[in-house]
Parts: sequence; C-alpha cells; structure tokens
Amino acid sequence: MPETILFIMMLVIVAIIVLAIILTFVPLGLWISALAAGVKIGIFNLIGMRLRRVIPSRIINPLIKATKAGLDISVDKLEAHYLAGGNVDRVINALIAAQRANIPLEFERAAAIDLAGRDVLQAVQMSVNPKVIETPKVSAVAKDGIEVMVKARVTVRANIDRLVGGAGEETILARVGEGIVTTVGSAESHKEVLENPDRISQTVLNKSLHAGTAFEILSIDIADVDVGRNIGAQLQIDQAEADKRIAQAKAEERRAMAVAKEQEMRAAVQEMRAKVVEAEAEIPKAIAAALREGKLGVMDYYNMKNIIADTQMRDSIARMGREDTSSEDKK
Repeated sequence: MPETILFIMMLVIVAIIVLAIILTFVPLGLWISALAAGVKIGIFNLIGMRLRRVIPSRIINPLIKATKAGLDISVDKLEAHYLAGGNVDRVINALIAAQRANIPLEFERAAAIDLAGRDVLQAVQMSVNPKVIETPKVSAVAKDGIEVMVKARVTVRANIDRLVGGAGEETILARVGEGIVTTVGSAESHKEVLENPDRISQTVLNKSLHAGTAFEILSIDIADVDVGRNIGAQLQIDQAEADKRIAQAKAEERRAMAVAKEQEMRAAVQEMRAKVVEAEAEIPKAIAAALREGKLGVMDYYNMKNIIADTQMRDSIARMGREDTSSEDKK
C-alpha cells in the first residue's frame, strides 16, 4: 500500500512538471485569449513561433487589435515584419488610426515606412493633425545694408506616399531659410520687409519647397521680424579701415625709401668730402714741387700765405657780425 501511494505521488509530480514545461513552451493562455477574441490561430502555430524565436505575444496581441478593428491581416505578414526588425504593434496602431481617419494605407506601405526608420503612427497622426515647425531666427540683409532677422512658423502635413525616401524637417527648415534670405535680399529697403512681411511667405510658398520631402506645406506664417545691425555701414567702415591701413603702409614704404635715399646722399657727401680732403692733401706737395723746380718764388709763397690769412680774418669778422645780429634779433 505505501508503495502504491508513493508511485501515485511520483506520477502526479511528473505530470505537474510536464504540464509546467508544456505551459511554458506553449502559450496556452494567449491561445485562449485569441480564440475568445475571434482570432483563428492554431496551437501549433504558437509552438512554431517559439521555435522560430518569435515572441507570440508580440504577434497575437496586435492581431487581436487588428481583428477587433476590422482589419484583415494574416499572421504570416505580422511574423515576417517582426523577423525583419519592425515594430508590429506600432504598425497595427497606425493602420487602425488611418482607417478611422479614412486615410488609404496598406499594410505593406506601413511596414515599409516602419522598416525605413520612421514613426508610421506619428506620420498618420500628423496627416490628421498638421504639425507646426518653428524656424530659428534667419538673418538676411536688404539692399540698403540693414540686417533683418525673421522667424517663421511652417505648418506641414505628412505625406504618407513620400515618407519612404522623402527629406525630413531639416530640409524644410533649410529651404524656408533660403526663401527668407532671397526675399529680404531682393528688397530695396528693409522698410519694405517690415511693411509687407507677407511677401516672404508668398515667395517661399511659390517655390514649392515641399518637393522631394515627406511633408506637404500648408502655410508659412511670419512670427517675428526684427531689425538688426547696419551691415552696409559696418562693411564701409571696415573697407575704409582697410584702405587707411593700406595707405599707411604705402606711406611708410615711401618714408623708408626717403630715409634710405637720405642715407645714400649723406654717404655721397662724405665720399665727396673725402675726395676734397684728399685733393687738399696734394696742395702742399704741389707747392713744394713748384719751389724745387723754381716755378714759384719764396715771395710768391709768402704773398699767398698773407692772402690766405687775410681771407680767414675776414671770414672770422663776418662770422662774428652774423652772431651779433642773431643775438640782437633774439632780444
């Protein structure tokens, strides 16, 4: 009798262990939930998901939502999208939102958008409720040289057909900034921009800036227009300063050349003086030669010395007279 009870207990334990393994490997609760929601899914399909390393809840729960919303989507498509790295739940939510908003959106298109890295649910929501993108302050200069800073608000709606391969918000902002710079730059005066800021939005809208992007521009509204610096005057000041520096450099070059020329002239004068001294040194030699040869007498020599002394005395008297005259003038 005890052996029989022990055998029965062992059978019960083994049965519990086997049942636990089956319930762990086979999502029985998920299968029951699917049957209760009207989703036809076999237990072996769930086991196959486990074997293919697919989390059944990531497939069954979105499938239940799709079925309740009236969408006809097969399990194989959801499983293939999951294995490709997509977000099945987000795709199903986007399809449901698009159905409620009467937006034509197929599962293949939604899956492609999701795999492309874009939020397909957000795109559907943006199609229903347009998004406002505010640009940073764009600085532009009118023809009169005055800087104008413009801030714009761009209302865009997602274009689901161009979400794959279409440019994003950065391209929209760059093109709007380009349009602002073009409009302000073509204005004769900054006052024209201040008086008619709608010219900016009209010019930007006429350029079809949404071409090639994932959005459709609904409107461009100018939020703020400010007057900045006088760029033209600043450029003229900078140009004048540059011209002044160039003129100063040229004047300095001419001064340096004049100084060099003066030094050259001084050197030439010193050279001429040296020649004069050299020539004067030859005079005594010539006089001595004339005396030896008898061409110059002794009395002639003394007469010459007297004339030289007389000339020096007259020079001294004249110099003293000039000094006295200058002293009287100073007094």
